[in-house]
Amino acid sequence: MRFVIVTGMSGAGKSSALKMLEDIGYFCVDNLPVDLIDKFAEMILDETASVNNVALGIDIRNGQRIKELEKKLKEIEKMGIQFEILYLNASNRILLKRYKETRRNHPLSRDGRVEDGIAKEREVMKFLQDQATYVIDTSQLLTRELKEEIDRIYLEGEVGERFQIAVVSFGFKFGIPADVDLVFDVRFLPNPFYDLKLRPLTGNDKPIQEFVMKYDESAEFLKKLQDMLEFLIPNYIKEGKYNLVIGIGCTGGKHRSVTIVNALAEKLKQLPYSVKTEHRDITR
Repeated sequence: MRFVIVTGMSGAGKSSALKMLEDIGYFCVDNLPVDLIDKFAEMILDETASVNNVALGIDIRNGQRIKELEKKLKEIEKMGIQFEILYLNASNRILLKRYKETRRNHPLSRDGRVEDGIAKEREVMKFLQDQATYVIDTSQLLTRELKEEIDRIYLEGEVGERFQIAVVSFGFKFGIPADVDLVFDVRFLPNPFYDLKLRPLTGNDKPIQEFVMKYDESAEFLKKLQDMLEFLIPNYIKEGKYNLVIGIGCTGGKHRSVTIVNALAEKLKQLPYSVKTEHRDITR
């Protein structure tokens, strides 16, 4: 189990980092009171908790109790938990700019200037920065670049395996699925619906598959679609996407779209991604 303390300067991106860790399977708790860390550690050590990786957001919002964090971390270390500290930092100029843009008060400057609060916080948090396992300076980082850093540190090469692809067949006459990212229309392919012997079957049946795929247009479309997705998916991952829903539609969602979805899924399963299929309208 990886037990990560996510901390650092207010406005440096701790909340974003926690969301990114949550997206890759970490059990995340933000702003946990320092006094409860040992109790929380006891809870996750219970076998019934079924927690694999944990990230705790702990920062200056704890007030003066933040100084007790070092003592609490030693206590959980005695329990057998090896922790890591991820410290998010940024320059004073950038932090001040971010606070002005969001128009929020700094936790230590309720009755004063934001820059004074930043200076106080940097002094209080220095002991954590000195002990940090990883320090990420977000001053010049875009969100996707921060994600790349988080993935590099905590995914250990598993980025592709964690990327989820859902390939969904549907019928246009029942509407396009609301959650699809990419939609492809295969109504240009010859329709087995007009063959009375084939009409009762679906794209899961071999006669339908043979009918649809015997045409050159089908094979060429499948190849071009596969080529495009092999280009797009790594770039989606780089940009910060964790899942992709591909919708392929025909008129009724029973024959052509089902066939193409099944064929495409077989191609995509040869790549290092998690792939599943769904035939939304096959029984309608």
